[in-house]
Amino acid sequence: MTKTKKITNRDVVLLTARNLFLTQGYLATSMDEIVITSKVSKTNIYYYFKSKEELLGAILDQLIQTYTRQMQELAARSDLCVQERFDLFLQGMAGPETSFLAGCPFLTLYTQMPQEADELRRKVGLFFQDQMRLVEDLLLEGVRKGEFSPTLSTKAVAGLIVSTLEGALFLQHANQDPALLGQTLTTLAQLLK
Repeated sequence: MTKTKKITNRDVVLLTARNLFLTQGYLATSMDEIVITSKVSKTNIYYYFKSKEELLGAILDQLIQTYTRQMQELAARSDLCVQERFDLFLQGMAGPETSFLAGCPFLTLYTQMPQEADELRRKVGLFFQDQMRLVEDLLLEGVRKGEFSPTLSTKAVAGLIVSTLEGALFLQHANQDPALLGQTLTTLAQLLK
């Protein structure tokens, strides 16, 4: 019999704040709104998080951990050829959610962060560097196995892919064009051959 984890007030606050930050913005969300929406007392919230910025940091840590684990699991699937893993990887990077203000949770939170939140900005930057390394590793494997062009500049293409994907997420959201991301993913996959 497996034990189910009891949902704590901390969990409720993180989920509530994450949803509010991503759909209406970090700057537009007050701690009072988080209290009202979560139904967790302000005292209890401040017991777990000393500030709104610390709460944002905990949300970022959760998102980074979740996305990184998913992307590493996809990249490691040896039952699939590199192209299939790459396609799944791109879809995973795009994520299932489209209600974020800027199309991507990291872009949404990054653009809403206070300018002086250097540590939080650094976390997001490191997350994207890790994503580029994962993409580059997949590209290198694809070149070695003959699935991708042998002339592929893997480091440059990895940066191009991650930045193109982030731009496509933003444009899809801004233009309210759900087909844009799919077209971008298809085009990226074709460019590798």
